[in-house]
Amino acid sequence: MGQTYEDLIAFHGHSCPGLAIGYRMARAALDFLKGERAADEELVAIVENNACGVDALQCITGCTFGKGNLIFRDYGKHVYTVYNRKTGKGVRVVSDHRKVPEQVKKDREQYIKWLLTAPEEHLVRLEEIRIEEPEPARIMKSVECAFCGESVMETRTREINSKVACIPCWEKFS
Repeated sequence: MGQTYEDLIAFHGHSCPGLAIGYRMARAALDFLKGERAADEELVAIVENNACGVDALQCITGCTFGKGNLIFRDYGKHVYTVYNRKTGKGVRVVSDHRKVPEQVKKDREQYIKWLLTAPEEHLVRLEEIRIEEPEPARIMKSVECAFCGESVMETRTREINSKVACIPCWEKFS
């Protein structure tokens, strides 16, 4: 079964409608793909917002920024695309707010309960998709910023007077 909603609350810090819908969206994606939580990079998730539900998606799917299999596209949409590298199958999961009864939205706890128990077809739209497989995460060399002394990924450095600079120092001193 994997992570429970209570596990997500412990990770996220509180229960809220965003966490609840993220939980259901992530579960719907895994069910559709007939997949399991990623131990490494077996799954890749592309998220189109940086809201509470993304925490649920990380816990349920195992896709994280740290592993390089969580890709953020700042579109402000409550949409997740989950891709299974082993099968080549992907699913786009869209939160379908139009089907939520207006009276349910008026009470936060009632809304959360509804999100956790409503039939899946009242919550999300699922679309099987084919996407170009995202590249696996790459580990990059770290170098020292000549200005602050902090370690920075070499591919994220800039140069000031032939010295290596991290982006914040480059912005500050150039």
